[in-house]
Amino acid sequence: MTPEDASKFIAYVLRHAPESVGLQLDAQGWADVAALVAGAAAAGRDLMTADVLQAVDSGAKKRFELSADRLRIRALQGHSTPQVSRSFEAIVPPPQLFHGTATRFLTSIRVQGLLPGARQHVHLSVDEATAVLVGRRHGKAHVLRVDAGRMHALGHVFHRAENGVWLTVAVPPEFLFPPA
Repeated sequence: MTPEDASKFIAYVLRHAPESVGLQLDAQGWADVAALVAGAAAAGRDLMTADVLQAVDSGAKKRFELSADRLRIRALQGHSTPQVSRSFEAIVPPPQLFHGTATRFLTSIRVQGLLPGARQHVHLSVDEATAVLVGRRHGKAHVLRVDAGRMHALGHVFHRAENGVWLTVAVPPEFLFPPA
């Protein structure tokens, strides 16, 4: 398995389908590294402990975190599995944040704003370049600017994950610029 394939596989398991490899996550999303590797092998995936450690330590995305003893791993955000309920401290966001999406979603976003979908939060970036990369994963990229300062002033809550990704429950369309 390539390092990128390993990272994508681990993200899928830890964020969305731990049961696919017989894995149990605690409420904060932690899983035993040895159980992840064993479950992957039982599911026919060639994942080694070294692959897990490399996925944590490499890449700009910083998707994962290891416990201090390096025996447990978790995805930092992006969970859709109901058993995980990460708690993040509320924090004042910068005045503007960015969201990368594919152009094919713009009609829906115009009406509904940004919704988390199957995830627990909408993910926002502090810079436009990161948002472009995120948007490209889903098709032709389009970047929306989020008036996070005004949202926060009106009572919307923001969090920042350990890897710098900004999180909020939803972004109503009136806080998106240019308008979707």
